[in-house]
Formats: sequence, C-alpha cells, structure tokens
Amino acid sequence: MKSTMKKSISMLAMSLLLTGSLISCGQQAKNSVVEPKEPFDVFPTLTTEAIPYRIPAITMTSKGNLLAVADYRHCRADIGFGRVDLHGRISEDNGRTWGDIFTIIEGDGKMVDENPNLSLTAGYGDPALIADRESDRVLLVCVAGHQVFFRSTRDIPNQVAILHSEDGGHTWGEPQIITDQFYVPLDNSAVGPIQSMFIGSGRIFQSHRTKVGDYYRLYASMLARDKDNNFCNFVVYSDDFGYNWNILGDVNVPGIPKNGDEPKTEELPDGSLLLSSRTNGGRMYNIFKFTDADKAEGSWGECAFSGAENNGVTAIENSCNGEIMVLSVVRNSDSKKMHLALQSLPFGPQRTNVGIYYKELADASDYDTAADFAKDWDGRYQVTELPSAYSTMVQSADGEIAFLYEEDKYQTVGGGFTLVYKSLSVDSITNGQYSFVK
Repeated sequence: MKSTMKKSISMLAMSLLLTGSLISCGQQAKNSVVEPKEPFDVFPTLTTEAIPYRIPAITMTSKGNLLAVADYRHCRADIGFGRVDLHGRISEDNGRTWGDIFTIIEGDGKMVDENPNLSLTAGYGDPALIADRESDRVLLVCVAGHQVFFRSTRDIPNQVAILHSEDGGHTWGEPQIITDQFYVPLDNSAVGPIQSMFIGSGRIFQSHRTKVGDYYRLYASMLARDKDNNFCNFVVYSDDFGYNWNILGDVNVPGIPKNGDEPKTEELPDGSLLLSSRTNGGRMYNIFKFTDADKAEGSWGECAFSGAENNGVTAIENSCNGEIMVLSVVRNSDSKKMHLALQSLPFGPQRTNVGIYYKELADASDYDTAADFAKDWDGRYQVTELPSAYSTMVQSADGEIAFLYEEDKYQTVGGGFTLVYKSLSVDSITNGQYSFVK
C-alpha cells in the first residue's frame, strides 16, 4: 500500500554484495548456497515502458495446483491512485510450468475526487489469497476503489472487496464490498474510529485445527490507522470462507498496538495464533492464546521486536512485507520430528537481497511468548542478490516451499517488479539441517 520507490544501492553495499560478506549485525553467517533450481518469471515487467506488476499472492488448491495473483498497475502506483487490475496464473505441476496469465478483475480507473465512495471500481489491488483445502473454492480479498490508505477517513474509507472462485481460481464471481465489517466493530473501541485499514497482502491462513460448520476457520490480519494516526494490527477471522468477518479478541486491544505495518498470521504448534508485522529493521510479533478456540475466545500477550539486537529476523535499512510460515520437519542430526518457522523479508541494505530466516521450534519454550519466538533465529537463506521487496510462500503438494517474490530482474523503473517463482526445499533453506515431513 505504501509508495516503494526503489533507492540505489550504495557503493559500500554493492561491494558487500559482490564479496558475499553482507551479514546482518548480530546474525551468524549461516547462509547456504543459492538453490540451483531455475526461477520462473510468473508476472514479468520486462521494460520500463511496460505496465508494471507488484504485490505477490500465492495459494495451493485442493487439487494441488498453485495459483498466483498480483497487481497489474496501469496507474504505476498503489491502489487509490488510478486503475489497477488483478491478474492470475496457475501451475498444475508444482511450479515447473505455468499456464497463461489471465485477468481476474479489471479496474476502470474512474476517479471521483469529490467522493471516492462513488468510485469503488477504479481499481482492485493488494491481493490476499486462500484456497479451501476441502473444496474447489478460492477466496481473494483486496483493496478496492479510489481512496489512498494515507488519505482515507472514517467517512470516506478505503474499501475492502472479496471475490470467490468455485473452480480452483480459473473463473471468478463478481466483487462484493464488505468494508463495514472491519470498520464498524472498532468505531467505539479504544483505538476507534479507525481512519483506514486493509488486509495484509499475500497468504490468508486457514486453520488446521478449528472447523466451524463446513469450513476450517480463516484468519487474516489487518493494518489499521487509528484515531491518533498510530499504525496498529488486528487479526480477523471468518467461519464461512470469507463472507463474514469478526475481530479476534478484545476490540480495544490490538495485537500490535503501535509501530505495526503490513501483517501476516500463522498457527503455532500448540494451536496459538502468531501475528507477524513488518517494522523497520525486522518484525514485530505477538501471540494470541485461546481459552476456547471454537468460540475464538482468548487474549493477546505482549508484543516483541525481532531484529539484530536479539539475533532475530533482521532487515537492514528497510521495512517490507514478507511471509510467516510454520511447517513440520525432521531434524537430520538426530531424526527428531519438530516444527520449523520461516520468515521472509529483504535482508537489505534497503529493499535488496530477499531471503528466508528459519528457527527451530523444538518445544514450547521456543514460542511460549512473543519474546521467546522473536529471539535467537537459527539461520537464513538468501534467495536473490538483486533489488527485491515483497515475498510470500506456501507449501506445495510435493513438500517444497513455493516462493513468490518481487525482484528488479530487468532493471526497470516506474513502480513495478518482476514477480519470480522459485521452488525451495527445506533442506536447501536450512543447509541440510532439516527435511520436510509428509
């Protein structure tokens, strides 16, 4: 949602990149070699004159196909500045090959300056995506219309739209505006009325544990600009696959009260819910502990920063959207089964060198509190050495990490990136320390 004009890399930083000596402060040099599998340009921005792509989202359907979605930015800027379309692309073989790019929905670019509420069709952008694991349904949540996040007010808010597919993402229904479901519950809260909000782009999370009615619960996280202009994060949930949403926990208590930004959500091994939010220098984390998961009852703990100061996930000179994921692995040194946390972001300096940090979750002491989770990550894997920004990932049907990220591969200017897909094994990310468990 924010302007992301790419800055040039300093001569010192370039020297570090070329010599391979770029290591974040306090982080041990545990990068493995670059994964040898060939990357694939899912959404290419080949020239400066081309309409640029941005904002990756990816999910795996119940049939095992990978569906990727991205902004196609006619206006060359964030949603709210003009026409933005959403494009899709599908792989039926775990990312080895991809079908043609297709249009999910087009904006019309009509700008109604006196009342942006009248221009809900100007654009659709910042996609957040999930495929139901038990059916062919796919949900896409996006920002809609002609209102910029920073100019939004409670009276004239930036809008939230949902689209559903019934066939694994090949075709899509009409968008539905559900903006009030997120604003109204916070109108009389301690932080409300909020002035703007949107759902963090990339991956919406579907619970592995909690099923209410026909669907396993969906969790998404939202960035809100509160009445005092603070950036705070809430988690929202849906039990009917995205038609209706509720705030998780006390509406007066954001998961990240201040200094949050674009957030993501994941489930921890004990069923608690993890909130991960971008912030300058790394991530902010918090954990929601359930007292009754079926009723979505519980409370947030204390949030914690993760960065160089506590050997956490470190983003040098940048704040950027990334993805959090927890998966089952086996530790190869002793064949012990456990969980592994992955967090993607640009290592830096600035928006360069996108990669993945990893942390062993061997027992509850590794994630009992947000402070426990935030500290002492075990290592990292660098995906690219180029200018690069947003990233997201899911686990594909073959157990590999399906990684989709923004990369300035063709050195274009004008507000876009090429969105590159790469299939990564857990072994390669962790330099052979862990392997995927089926």
